[in-house]
Amino acid sequence: MNIYKQGQTHINPILHNAQSLFPLASRFFTASAAHLANAYSSENEEQESNLDSSCVIRDKDLLHKTQNGGLRILELIDSGSIQLEASLYNKLLNESAKLGRIREGKDVHQHLLRSRFRDYQVVLNSVVNMYAKCGCLEDARKVFDEMPVRDVVSWTALITGFSQHERYEEALGLFLGLLRVGLEPNQFTFSSLLKAAGGMGSGKEGRQIHGFCLKYGCDGNVYVGSALVDMYVRCGLMEEGGGVFRGLSSKNDVSWNALIAGHARRGEGEDALRVFKQMQKEDFRATHFTYSSVFSACASIGAFEQGKWVHGHMIKSGLKPVAFVGNTLLDMYAKSGSIMDAIKVFDRLVKRDVVSWNSLLTACAQHGRGSDTIRYFEKMLKIGIKPNAITFLCLLTACSHAGLLEQGEHYFNLMKKYDIEPDTSHYVTVVDLIGRAGDFDRAVMVIEHMPIKPEAAVWKALLGACRMHKNAELGAYAAEQVFKLDPNDSGPHIILYNIYASAGRWKEAAKARKAMRERGVKKEPACSWVEIENAVHMFVANDDTHPQREEVFKMWEKITFEIKKIGYVPDPSHVLLFVDQQEREAKLQYHSEKLALAFALLNTPDGSAIRIKKNIRVCGDCHSAFKFVSKLVDREIILRDTNRFHHFRDGSCSCGDYW
Repeated sequence: MNIYKQGQTHINPILHNAQSLFPLASRFFTASAAHLANAYSSENEEQESNLDSSCVIRDKDLLHKTQNGGLRILELIDSGSIQLEASLYNKLLNESAKLGRIREGKDVHQHLLRSRFRDYQVVLNSVVNMYAKCGCLEDARKVFDEMPVRDVVSWTALITGFSQHERYEEALGLFLGLLRVGLEPNQFTFSSLLKAAGGMGSGKEGRQIHGFCLKYGCDGNVYVGSALVDMYVRCGLMEEGGGVFRGLSSKNDVSWNALIAGHARRGEGEDALRVFKQMQKEDFRATHFTYSSVFSACASIGAFEQGKWVHGHMIKSGLKPVAFVGNTLLDMYAKSGSIMDAIKVFDRLVKRDVVSWNSLLTACAQHGRGSDTIRYFEKMLKIGIKPNAITFLCLLTACSHAGLLEQGEHYFNLMKKYDIEPDTSHYVTVVDLIGRAGDFDRAVMVIEHMPIKPEAAVWKALLGACRMHKNAELGAYAAEQVFKLDPNDSGPHIILYNIYASAGRWKEAAKARKAMRERGVKKEPACSWVEIENAVHMFVANDDTHPQREEVFKMWEKITFEIKKIGYVPDPSHVLLFVDQQEREAKLQYHSEKLALAFALLNTPDGSAIRIKKNIRVCGDCHSAFKFVSKLVDREIILRDTNRFHHFRDGSCSCGDYW
């Protein structure tokens, strides 16, 4: 008897124990009124009278459980109500694997072992697959090892399980075993192997697997080709990945998504957008994964206009912002400087998980909204979302940026309540919080009493606080600790030089500069960029390369003249060079962010917000100038530097001059 017909499982019409089975029949099967006359009440008879005469169990009810916790379908088999075939075991095992129902899968496996099908290879392959997909890899391996005969499906199921659960070396080791027994891998084998090779990260293993793909003629398969692209880009080998992609005779959405995601992970936002636009031209439909990668790419470069365009494209396509896409969309708006749009996205999310809340908390923290971060956190707790380590890192960062010392210490201590052990990143933020408050004795005490060995990042946090308060002695000590732990980092050398120079200690500053030269340390040149009409314009200090350089310089000279009238006074202490006062003031006026601002004022409509990005921390004089400009032109200016966002509006900044 064929138990499969239109996705349903047929039941033997002769039901031996109808009295015990029929009370739940409406959940399991449909039947004619004649079959159920003695079991159903009169109201159910009318409901069932129009159904056909066959008895079936629907696929969605295959794993339905009885009151004692067993599977109803297994009881029907044991009672003789269902004619058992090997394909039924396959169906039950595959359903368990698909839904991740390991307990039910184990029940089916135990039932199989008592049946005449216990040595059927096809069914045992399904058992291996079920355990592997549910993450019970040791159980999967045990069944695999005990199989009387193993084919390529058996090996592939196990390889896939190890690969999907990030046990990459074991997955690749199994491939060697498959070859030793003389079996030929197929497209599914190679797809899983390439995922494992991509997880290894070096590209060496991936290139070897690529060679086997060529040997067995699988490289032309679209799924293997897509996996090859994904493997290469995950290993950072974009040229090889792009070459494989261009060579594919047939592409699918996975191929395109792999390449877009590769560029997004590397922060290559322009390239990711270029591939996305090409995908549209070739009539491939973008998926949720496509949009998630493109939003991440826009976030990495702060491409607000491009991000808005992609968001509109997604809305037109009819796709809704499900959790993971909504989270990346929120992050994109936050990193592009539009905190209000980020909050709107959060408010419209259908389902919010802990990642959604963390994304919102991060956005508020980056934009200096410390009180809002705390308010959202408390709301998160009230509705029962359990915080994790990232949640507390967001809170501590928000408190540090807003100078909320007491609240920050409270939330750091609160981590114990949720059994979360602070890691280096939490200690970095706490040291930064306390150091910014000027309590250096306590900041040093925190470092000395850390349960884990302080890494360079912890000492860098203390060094940054010393720069803020111009504490040269402790700054020099903190810098020495960083030099020991991370001698190739240029940042601490520059900060130490800045501390000495700002204090007028030019002899020590010269020594710091000499040490930089001897160690081959080079300062990253400061640059700022602004996006206008989907084009990015970049500036460096005293930039004379831009096509509009004359207009830009004249505009800033005009702006400087006007803001001096309303109170702006240049602060030459931010020019850390041993030159006279007049030359210092001259050098102040053409910092990269000031030129970017002048360019934006020339090329954007009145009243619109201006968004500028900078690759290093904004200097104090530029920060002061931007406040006055925002008041003069009555526009919001949003500046993103390496630490945070500054929203300048009506002569003040969102950071409260604490950054």
